[in-house]
Amino acid sequence: MKIARIKLDGATTIGIVEGDNVQPLTVTADLDELLMATPDERADLVGRLAEGKQVDLSSVMLLSPVQPRTLRDYITFEEHLEGSLKGLGMTPHPAWYEQPVFYFSNTNAVIGPDHPVEVPPGCHRLDFELELAAVVGKPGKDLTPEQASEHIAGYTLYNDWSARDLMTPVIPLGLGPVKGKDFANTLGPWIVTADELAPYRRGDRLALEMHAEVNGVPLPGGGDNSANMSWSFEEIVAFASRGAELLPGDVLAAGTCGGGSLLEYWAWTGSEDPPPLRPGDVVTLVAEGIGTVSNQVVPGATPVKLPRARTAKNRRPRPWTEVSGS
Repeated sequence: MKIARIKLDGATTIGIVEGDNVQPLTVTADLDELLMATPDERADLVGRLAEGKQVDLSSVMLLSPVQPRTLRDYITFEEHLEGSLKGLGMTPHPAWYEQPVFYFSNTNAVIGPDHPVEVPPGCHRLDFELELAAVVGKPGKDLTPEQASEHIAGYTLYNDWSARDLMTPVIPLGLGPVKGKDFANTLGPWIVTADELAPYRRGDRLALEMHAEVNGVPLPGGGDNSANMSWSFEEIVAFASRGAELLPGDVLAAGTCGGGSLLEYWAWTGSEDPPPLRPGDVVTLVAEGIGTVSNQVVPGATPVKLPRARTAKNRRPRPWTEVSGS
């Protein structure tokens, strides 16, 4: 089942996508209830909540399929790890191989298909990142990977937009990308339930072909396959649940696949070819079994200037700064 959030005749509701059509549900339909349901329960809910006839998909506005409470973004593709760190003048840290690492992204910046993406203030090296994301279906804490599989409602595409020149100077501080990833996160076009993607499973991995296009032209190299994740979705969900409860609608992205960002090409070729994104460019992400999601880049605001840090003039002495015998 493909679960979308749609705007139809000015009202926001849930729609079930079937081919080129969508079945609107009543405005009282609850996304969390759909996510928590089993496939049979979900079908029953859709049957009871269907509102009117199916309409053409082109007649509705697709929104982000979920407004996540939390949004964790991992880095589980080793090829992207190597390329992205090379682009930042860094090498893979041994700790990466010990656990699936992630950062929390800005849930207030989540957008859906066809929503314009403003160039963030001060950015001159705008990039995209092609990712898959799992959507949590029911609460869980301290899960095993086996248990976690029952907590994943479905999957969607995720574009982790990146201002590379805003990230580079702050990454060494160890607090994350700061304003480099604070402006836009695309989810869409809909959530494909886990049971519908079962035919694409290879062992404990989803094996979906993925690629990105800029202005309708695929990036060279042919993209990647999600089977190349170094940890499965079940493993990253289990890790996220350590000591923390996951809730319906939480999103966990797998990180950028190999060849899924411009940064990798810049790092390996030593040139900005393909060039950074500019206003007017359209980025499209494609994943087998899910579909496509596109956004156009538009001009953004001019940054408001801030002063440099001011050094405190009356710092108090601390015991550990005293020189013995003074």
